[in-house]
Amino acid sequence: MSTDASLSTPASSRAAVWRHIFAGFCASLVGIGLARFAYTPLIPPLIQAHWFAASDVVYLGAANLAGYLLGALLGRPVAHRLTNTHTLRAMMVLVTATFLACAFPVSVAWFFFWRLLSGVAGGAIMVLVAATVLPHVPADRKGLASGAIFLGLGVGIAASGTIVPLLLNLGLRNTWIGIAILSAALTLATWYGWPSATKAHAHSAHAAPTAKMHNPSTVRVLYAEYALMAVGLVPTMVFLVDFIARGLGAGAHVGAAYWILYGVGAIFGAPVYGLVADRLGGRFAIRALSLLQIVVVAAFAMSSNYIVIGALTLVIGSFPPGIVPMMLARIHEVLPHDHAGQHKIWSRATTTFAAFQALAGYAYSALFNSSGGNHRLLFVIGAGALGFVVIVDCAATLFAREPGQKQNNG
Repeated sequence: MSTDASLSTPASSRAAVWRHIFAGFCASLVGIGLARFAYTPLIPPLIQAHWFAASDVVYLGAANLAGYLLGALLGRPVAHRLTNTHTLRAMMVLVTATFLACAFPVSVAWFFFWRLLSGVAGGAIMVLVAATVLPHVPADRKGLASGAIFLGLGVGIAASGTIVPLLLNLGLRNTWIGIAILSAALTLATWYGWPSATKAHAHSAHAAPTAKMHNPSTVRVLYAEYALMAVGLVPTMVFLVDFIARGLGAGAHVGAAYWILYGVGAIFGAPVYGLVADRLGGRFAIRALSLLQIVVVAAFAMSSNYIVIGALTLVIGSFPPGIVPMMLARIHEVLPHDHAGQHKIWSRATTTFAAFQALAGYAYSALFNSSGGNHRLLFVIGAGALGFVVIVDCAATLFAREPGQKQNNG
């Protein structure tokens, strides 16, 4: 029995579903959008205010990625004890506390600890939020709903290029406090917007009997594709501003303006990619949108025209948040109506993504230093990784068919 049938009950009314989606949006905005990306425009002020040395600031930036991996690993075990809803509330409170703690530069170790915890909260939120909300959404709207939930990532990126610079006029400490206040407000606004814990457990119970209906090789392909996407998006996500500012010699202010363009693209990425997945299927979305990104990133690597680069930046910015609803849609295709199985695979996929993102970040940094600061080389490698996403997916289609496809085609 599909748990989507619960949508006919008063507790699962359309208004309730949108409250759940809004709660998910705020969680991704606070836990990932702000906790990770608001740090980027704060790097120069942290150095200029002599809070930390330049080398320490970069080191502290990596703390969030390390914590994200830990959070992806710990999210499901913690939720098993506390329920998804209670864990998500706790993680949003934790992120708020980390912002407030970062307003006081006690020491490098202090700052690293709180940045690490912000990453833990973000990883746990990424693992749990879709599994908590999407079981309450009709099947033909799951892609759009997941896009709305992870729109928070894009809004966070855009906010990092707009709200944070405005707050900096009040001082560095007040900027951290201001972000904490915003996070606290969003946490309170969504406190009663989450689905009930008992209902989430009921969904899992219904789904359990179908948990082994998927093809294990198909799931392994999804993990490989998501890992390759992580490798492919890191170069532009990490080095875009530096490429504009120093690589093209445009300066830090112009680089910041392009980061805002990246954020605008990110706002549209999640809902648009989710809509494409709803209309045309998760597999088609992975292939088509990965091909689009290959072309755009390759063009970005070869261009020096500021207008062309600006247009390409908008499209590139759509990819980091856009791949989330796209991959979720594919997982739902592989395990239809199996919310427990979807949750398990999504958790492992998120962990795989986090691990490869962190590894790629360090590898690209090492290559960047050894190549004398060659940004374009990194972008080409990123485009190549995205190319392998399409190759792997097409190869999987040729050499294996999912159980459902055999029945349909036989």
